[in-house]
Amino acid sequence: MEYKQTRLGYADALIALGKENEKVVVLDADVAKATLTEKFEAVFPERFFNCGVQEQNMLSAAAGLALEGFVPFASTFGVFATCRAGDQMRSSIAYPNLNVKIGVTHCGISTGGDGASHQSNEDIAMARTLPNMTVIVPGDYEEARMATLAAAKMQGPVYLRFGRDKYPVVPQIHNSFEIGKAKVLREGSDITIATTGIMVSEGLKAANELAGLGYSAEVIHFHTIKPLDSTAVISSARKTNAVVTAEEHSIIGGLGEAIAAVLGENHPCALRRVGVQDVFGESGQSDELLDKYGLRAGNIVKASLEILR
Repeated sequence: MEYKQTRLGYADALIALGKENEKVVVLDADVAKATLTEKFEAVFPERFFNCGVQEQNMLSAAAGLALEGFVPFASTFGVFATCRAGDQMRSSIAYPNLNVKIGVTHCGISTGGDGASHQSNEDIAMARTLPNMTVIVPGDYEEARMATLAAAKMQGPVYLRFGRDKYPVVPQIHNSFEIGKAKVLREGSDITIATTGIMVSEGLKAANELAGLGYSAEVIHFHTIKPLDSTAVISSARKTNAVVTAEEHSIIGGLGEAIAAVLGENHPCALRRVGVQDVFGESGQSDELLDKYGLRAGNIVKASLEILR
């Protein structure tokens, strides 16, 4: 199996966008080597702005550039964009509905050795509550690349979420990309597995394991958390009457709760959420942390069997 960084997909897309549109500019908060926006800087130094360790000012500058007709991509770690610069994200970008793209990396427990201070397991919850904000969580390198290209084409603020590590390449999600449109990767009749981000590969593995136990699992990948594809949620739930969500994020405020809200209002049914529990992370290797915090196919299977048996 091939593994690639989602943040690399972001960086490669930025270069492609820079070649297509001279209005595309990139800002970073002194972490360009980590976010990989240094690649854009190498090609377009005159359109790259290192704002230093001043995330609040970076988002404010991005807002100003958007008002002047540019297409700014502001880049930093997820925890800094949402927790440190949350005021600017809300009041300077989302409230005036400006065309700013916020590309964040090092999200989720797989950030690894940087530890709890840098492992953003709460950022989806923070971003999706903001009016006007579109929230996208790609599943692998190629989808990250397509998501970045799509974000540039739409008008309005977008929160693009990427990880630090190398993650499995999932060819099933490469056929197309439409913001707000989920992808049905596998048809099933007994239970629905709803994934986002890097959990898509674990969701597909879980479906295979369940098939070996005699259960038919439908797998749907939600690369867009907001606007959520409610039609896909309701349609699948009416067929299976059982849903398990899987995300590399807290079970509070992310995909699981977004889907629970849709089901509660439209088709109440059995639901389990796989994700980081209401805890902070810790330092460790990415794979070790994904195991410890229950973000594996086996955890999805276990949650599914709690409903099916």
